[in-house]
Amino acid sequence: MPTNRVLVPLAIVVGVLLILLGLVYFVEPAKSLPGFFPGHETGSAHHHVKHGIAALFLGLACLVYAWFQTGKKQQPAA
Repeated sequence: MPTNRVLVPLAIVVGVLLILLGLVYFVEPAKSLPGFFPGHETGSAHHHVKHGIAALFLGLACLVYAWFQTGKKQQPAA
């Protein structure tokens, strides 16, 4: 399978950002989220745990993708 070396740094950056986003969802209530975040609700003390879990899993998936893309390549069998 050919690798795309351009996507590896992008996957790392997106993965780290998604993990940080997931942590924000766990820590901040819905009223304290920035207005452009999905789940922002004025006056709500609700925490968006499902949003946080989804962001964490997507971030980890991006980092796993980058890890597999940078691994040692096997030579095709003769």
